Amino acid sequence: MASVILKGITWGHSRGLTPLLAMSQRYTELHPEVSIHWDIRSLQAFADFPIEKLTETYDLLIIDHPWVGCAAATNCVLPLDQYLDAAYLENQLENSVGNSHLSYYFQGHQWALAIDAATPAASYRPDLFAKANQQVPNHWEALLDLARAGKVAVPAIPIDCLMNFYSFCIIHGKYPFTNQSSLIDPEIGCRALETMKELYSLIDPRFFECNPIAVAELMSSTNDYWYCPFAYGYSNYARDGYAQYPLRYTGTVSVLGHQLRTTIGGTGLSVSAHSKHPEQALAFAQMAVSESWQSSIYVQHGGQPGHLAAWKNDLANTLSNDYFKQVLPLMERGYTRPRYNGYLYFQDHAGDPIQAYLMGKISASDALEQMNELYQTSLTMDHSNALV
Repeated sequence: MASVILKGITWGHSRGLTPLLAMSQRYTELHPEVSIHWDIRSLQAFADFPIEKLTETYDLLIIDHPWVGCAAATNCVLPLDQYLDAAYLENQLENSVGNSHLSYYFQGHQWALAIDAATPAASYRPDLFAKANQQVPNHWEALLDLARAGKVAVPAIPIDCLMNFYSFCIIHGKYPFTNQSSLIDPEIGCRALETMKELYSLIDPRFFECNPIAVAELMSSTNDYWYCPFAYGYSNYARDGYAQYPLRYTGTVSVLGHQLRTTIGGTGLSVSAHSKHPEQALAFAQMAVSESWQSSIYVQHGGQPGHLAAWKNDLANTLSNDYFKQVLPLMERGYTRPRYNGYLYFQDHAGDPIQAYLMGKISASDALEQMNELYQTSLTMDHSNALV
């Protein structure tokens, strides 16, 4: 009987749960005194229930990097730089997939370790393109032509609309969140929205209720849709046997002559400041994100590692039909969202006016006005005076 029981909370998809179960089982076999139990919650629950409340119940928490502003304000998870060896953290930084590791560093502390890395990428059905003797789109006009033919799927729930809005602001020449007076230059913001609408006006309205998982499930279980231009990638759907029709992943299309940059996601592993067994929780966390475990047991059980060596690992790419090789350039160029304490309020609500505009319910200027109001409100929740 294990003398130490650790409780963890993660999200309810094979990518988020299965590799943790496999690692926890093996960890207990190596350390019989420690047992690790995982609960799951939906992606929506991640937004609806404050993570800081979960730290009162769980020792180990899978988090999103925009939450670290709240972590810094509440100190509800451990600042890992005060507990882990500096050389270990430096190695994690050197082996970061894009900006994943630093995305959990805020106000001088490392609040989580990058256990999972992701960013929107293009996905497609190679069998359908081959059967039609047709090329996969590589630029905006080719994408629109395929959308007019009804072959394009894209997640368009509010949060995904917002993540893509950032990308289109950047492609039009400006980054959002560069100052506290406005979210984005109004002209750039309107141009970004108008460009997005060129595509979203052509898609099936069903996608305004679909997240990236729903799109991947639809594309991999039917022959209705051939291509998705940008959705957070899931290597699971590129693996043989996971879905009826495996997907392939690739880089995004070029817009205005430049490849579209995407907004990084992924998850980090935090240790609760309320844990009664911090030493054991920290030991498991270090093992879980180590090169050896990330490159083997983690990726072999459906994980999408946060360690660069795993992304370059031949076995990982064989298992995923080169998912990691194809998506890594996007990760390396990915945009990192703000992490100030208050940003999550903005993120939870700012996708709604974008979606309303894309569905033809409001104007672009009205959408931007609503987003700016939300932005100003979010800033009042923060006292760090730091947007990033």
